[in-house]
Amino acid sequence: MPNFLLEIGTEELPAHFASVIAPQLKSLVKADFSKRKVSYDNIACSSTPRRLVLSVSGLAEKAKDCSIEIKGPPSSLAFNDGKPTQAAIGFAKRYNVSTNQLEIRETPKGPFVFATKLEEGEDVSILLADLIPQWVNNLQGKRFMRWANGDLRFSRPIRWILCLLNDQVLPLEILGTDSRIQSSNTTKGHRLIKSSVTINSIEKYHETLKDIGVIVDRDIRRDLINELILNASLRLNAIPENPSSLLEELTDLVESPFLIECDFDSSFLSLPPEVLSIVMRQHQRYIPLRLQNFVDDPLSLTSYDVLNPKFLCISNGLETATNNIRKGNEKVIKARFSDARYFYQTDQSVKSLERNKLLNKVTFSEGLGSLFERVQRIMWLSRKVSELLKLSSKETSFLEEAALFSKNDLVSQMVSEFPELQGVIGSKYLLAEGFDSEIALAVLEQYKPESSTAELPTSLLGSLLALIDKLELLLSIFSKGIRPSGSSDPFALRRAANGIFLILENINIEFNLNYLLNISTLFPDFDLNDKKLLKDMKDFFRIRILSLLEEKGTDIDIASSLVGETADIDRLLNNPNDIYKRAKLLTSLRVSGQLKSVQSVFTRVVKLAEKSDLAKDILGPNNFIDASLFEKASENQLLKIIQELEPIANSTSANKY
Repeated sequence: MPNFLLEIGTEELPAHFASVIAPQLKSLVKADFSKRKVSYDNIACSSTPRRLVLSVSGLAEKAKDCSIEIKGPPSSLAFNDGKPTQAAIGFAKRYNVSTNQLEIRETPKGPFVFATKLEEGEDVSILLADLIPQWVNNLQGKRFMRWANGDLRFSRPIRWILCLLNDQVLPLEILGTDSRIQSSNTTKGHRLIKSSVTINSIEKYHETLKDIGVIVDRDIRRDLINELILNASLRLNAIPENPSSLLEELTDLVESPFLIECDFDSSFLSLPPEVLSIVMRQHQRYIPLRLQNFVDDPLSLTSYDVLNPKFLCISNGLETATNNIRKGNEKVIKARFSDARYFYQTDQSVKSLERNKLLNKVTFSEGLGSLFERVQRIMWLSRKVSELLKLSSKETSFLEEAALFSKNDLVSQMVSEFPELQGVIGSKYLLAEGFDSEIALAVLEQYKPESSTAELPTSLLGSLLALIDKLELLLSIFSKGIRPSGSSDPFALRRAANGIFLILENINIEFNLNYLLNISTLFPDFDLNDKKLLKDMKDFFRIRILSLLEEKGTDIDIASSLVGETADIDRLLNNPNDIYKRAKLLTSLRVSGQLKSVQSVFTRVVKLAEKSDLAKDILGPNNFIDASLFEKASENQLLKIIQELEPIANSTSANKY
């Protein structure tokens, strides 16, 4: 069984390319092999910054033979007294079968003649020569472009094609490139080695490229990078900040990784740790190092107790150039840190109240006023939430102050240069100015959670400000007539709604979201008095709750019974947390096998209730049951249980707040 190797060589590819294109190529190959009935043992795709590699082991020499059934003329025209007519003879001749092999079959339109033709499987080399250019043309990704005079769209210009079938070059040409690309058994090594090499054996492909500075297997490269980082961190008695997203990106930036330890001036430790980490990780792709016993304080204003004045760099250069690479990286990080320090110090020269006025100059969204006006709406909501939850005067004051300054850093130089620091740097400025740490923490946590699995706010005020921020966003954008549809959700409204329910579940308090929605139509200087808007918003919330329940593993029938179209959405939003409790209870009853019994009892109760003349809002036995008519002790016990359940039923249906 032959093996097959395809390498598409390009100029330097963007880091995100591999994660999108390699699975896509594998999917295309599998689909075409299945369609053409080509068998194989295994398909693998990998990549480096300069190549996309496909390898297939145990490939069949030819596609499987297959029988094709062809419908011919009606039997009445094909045969006359059992003898084939000219129509049957012509049909048989066209498909190279004898008239004796023709079959008559019934169809919805009557009996017709059919021929069965055995189609011999095509040689796999011919198939591949036809399919490979199609695979290259069918790959899709962000910012694919045409190059020079070529018509082919690709992420970067294709420069060579290595194509081997059982160690022999499979002749083919990729059309539409800016220069003529024909297949060969030649590939290129590391970009700094600038050597080409001939691959005479597929089995020696990885080994040969490793000798000229290229680790082709992406998984091996990633594991090597991770090992280098862990070993260096252990040696330096530090903890690396190496999230999976950074590790994946580093893997796709280098062909032959090696690690360089670098230093930065310890005077920069006077900056907050988030500032230094963002610059190193997200802007320079370096690995920051935390002290072994670092102080994990989200409000820390300096990095002295958090970061080691060293960082790690994964280089794609040659080991002989280590010193030059180290000096270059240290020079770059010094310049970036110096800029950050300048922005940080300059921002702090402006007091929070002064900066707050600058929000008037920034438009939030067309038709929705400025950021300052948005902050006013957030403050108004914060006061209503304080009343709703009966917060203390201190909590009320802190929440309102946090709302007032929540968007201040959006007009700071630091966020202008490093947008990732919004919220974080605003909290640092407030703390440095002397504001209470509870206010600063609420500002820091206002954008959480960033996804359904991300970190939630840790403080009550932070949770409430985050909830208010998301609710105001939803009300404002819905008021413009914008609704998420399909994959289109430019304002991340689904994430905002999910965040509201996740926050409420996390802080575990009864919260009348329905009341808050209804009074929000009274937003100052902002016309939200629209019944359709509220209906759309509530329907939107229904869908989001249903989605969250499914994400938590709740069976679809249980989730639908709780928040489906027949459920009273107003009652649900009176206390959203009650939904999760009900879902949890029903799920536990199903797991224990008790749910069927409960369903039987409930079904009977509903049928009896439908026949009664009681109002639907009656949830208690008082004035409707005469206990003196009971004949059994069990009836008294049942009444006692109902009386105990009555306050619970009323508490989840009434407007408590």
